[in-house]
Amino acid sequence: MSEQPRAIERRSVGEWAFRSRRDYAHPFADVVVDAIFVGPAGQTFTVPAFYDGDATWRVRFNPNVAGEWRYRLTSRPEDPDLIAEGAFEVIDRDARGFLCATPRGAWGFTYESGEPAFILGDTVYNLFGMAHCGGNVDGFLMRRAEQGVNLLRVRVPVSPFHPPDGYSAWQTRRTWPWGGSEQAPQFDRFALPYFRTVDAVVARAEALGIGLEVIMEGWGFEYPFNRRDVFVPEWEELWMRYLIARYDAYTCVALWTLMNEYEYYPDGAWGYNPVADRWALRMARWVKTVAPHGHIVAVHNGPRMPAFAQRFAQDPDAIDAILFQEWGTRDQELGWLAAGIEEQIVASLAGWGGSALFAEWGYERNPDLPLLIPSHAHCGEDHTRRGGWRGAFCALGIIHGFENSWGPFMVLDEDQPGLAHLLQIRRFFTEIVPFQRLQRAWELASAGNATPGDRPLTLAAPEGDLIVVYLPVGGAVEVALPRGEGQYRARWFNPVSGELLPAEGAGGRFVAPEVVYLGHPQDWVLLLEAE
Repeated sequence: MSEQPRAIERRSVGEWAFRSRRDYAHPFADVVVDAIFVGPAGQTFTVPAFYDGDATWRVRFNPNVAGEWRYRLTSRPEDPDLIAEGAFEVIDRDARGFLCATPRGAWGFTYESGEPAFILGDTVYNLFGMAHCGGNVDGFLMRRAEQGVNLLRVRVPVSPFHPPDGYSAWQTRRTWPWGGSEQAPQFDRFALPYFRTVDAVVARAEALGIGLEVIMEGWGFEYPFNRRDVFVPEWEELWMRYLIARYDAYTCVALWTLMNEYEYYPDGAWGYNPVADRWALRMARWVKTVAPHGHIVAVHNGPRMPAFAQRFAQDPDAIDAILFQEWGTRDQELGWLAAGIEEQIVASLAGWGGSALFAEWGYERNPDLPLLIPSHAHCGEDHTRRGGWRGAFCALGIIHGFENSWGPFMVLDEDQPGLAHLLQIRRFFTEIVPFQRLQRAWELASAGNATPGDRPLTLAAPEGDLIVVYLPVGGAVEVALPRGEGQYRARWFNPVSGELLPAEGAGGRFVAPEVVYLGHPQDWVLLLEAE
């Protein structure tokens, strides 16, 4: 018995279901089922199937071109019920398509349609677990979509969180994704009720157009990823293949990230480890052989050095993107300034030939919630705002996080103050200036003897007709004007209010308005456009 669609739209998810009369003791592991899809021009995709209970295997495929397609189902060992052939029609339609890594343009990311992608993201690691425990994830997703957030960092295995006082206050239901339990794991089977919740959230993200960075393995210090004597390569491969089979067809899967802070591999110990680099390269190559749709394969770092170009020099094409974390200053004295971010980005990504996102610079503190992680104490809205602008002025998309929804807490119906500041960054780079034309040009602006953390940052179009300068604490700035004085219209953009104000300068020198916000000199953005 099988279920076969006769027609689907281009860049949409088609699903085929096949039932077997054979009784498998371990159906997730005892048979390997693949579908080979052949397109109208002879292009071939091998798509893994997944077991979904009730003696049923499913195949999900997202075709890239219109026309007549054929498929052939195979099984190993051979099962007559899991051998089939068929055909279907793919109907053309306009579609943005998958997110693609384009390291030589548009800040590293475009959609298949050619549309440049300014990434504004949020970190909601346990989104699937929250949904499984009754959280209003649908309302959260709709609000983020309306706000223009286009990428969420999520993980399939739920984190119980981490010390010193870590726990997940929202957890009311088991979210262990395998069979058995943490004490007696059964890695050759998967918890289907949980995966059906994941299915529902993924489908909702697909409908809303929100991308997901799917983290395949959680923090390496957590069980089972910190027990490679238990979670052996055979179980790792089965786990990764199952995730790919179930979710690779979705357009909303923007990135497959191998592990959160991958340097914890292999034993959960913190710190740079060359063995972890080898693991990342090996797994990236393996994922690319199994995942048929060509999604971006990424790593998320813990230690910032050595530089990633050095780490992955052996196979620079294996990893498509770095999800880079750097917190900047977060102490009581300078947490508001988020200083040091841009310098570390430059050092860590020096020579890197792939794409990158600034994916973590703190989780904005909600004082109404218990302080579980002391280093979050001084990550307020000022830290959120300045960190976001610093990352964007490195010509990187940005992904932040908020204590309301980051891990141990589930306050999904309220936004913290810093979210409004991030929306201003998105508005500036997508509605006021075309971000995709801008490149890092820090040499164009200076502020005399400014200290690190106060120095202006500059982006400019290669043609010299558009220049933007970020002043972390306002003040005066001198800009070398490629087209000469008097050739530019100058305005100030207020990162707090979003207002645009006239700016006056002489000899390329401009002085920002003097404003104090939350007890500190406010930051400003200078916008220079050729007349």
